[in-house]
Amino acid sequence: MILNGLGKDAAMIISRINGFTYVQTQFDYATGELNIVKEYPYSDGLRAKVRCYGCDDVREGVAVMRSEGVDVSITGNSTNPTRFQHPVAGTYKKECLENGRNYFSVASGGGTGRTLHPDNMAAGPASYGMTDTMGRMHGDAQFAGSSSVPAHVEMMGFLGMGNNPMVGATVAIAVAIEEAMK
Repeated sequence: MILNGLGKDAAMIISRINGFTYVQTQFDYATGELNIVKEYPYSDGLRAKVRCYGCDDVREGVAVMRSEGVDVSITGNSTNPTRFQHPVAGTYKKECLENGRNYFSVASGGGTGRTLHPDNMAAGPASYGMTDTMGRMHGDAQFAGSSSVPAHVEMMGFLGMGNNPMVGATVAIAVAIEEAMK
């Protein structure tokens, strides 16, 4: 499952490009109920089993995690107010702790080796520490996720894992373990 803090349109695009299933939701703010409007599979293979949600805010993101029974997550590292992976993970972690449910949160901090990124231009240098701080508030484990770290850039070209190779490697390992246990 992918919880995309960019919103519903971006989640649909990511689903279409990767052959995932886009899950269109509607969140009722009065009742806190999450409704699945429709599911759009963009392939017939194994990739279609990946459910991709886009959410409008933190409350909807937490409702998605609750409905999917998420017990492990990896969050992104942006401080742009329209992206809210860290607040969703932190809020969900609090809920899990209060209800005795296990939840392991990995945070991509971005606080190390961060360059000025379009998302963070308005915040300037303050955003570097902010992404790191937000991740530390909920993360059981944390790594610098910035693609600007020279070692990451070198690894990206060598292994071809996208702009956040540590997340790519972590997810690849998790999938390999899951497949091996079947």
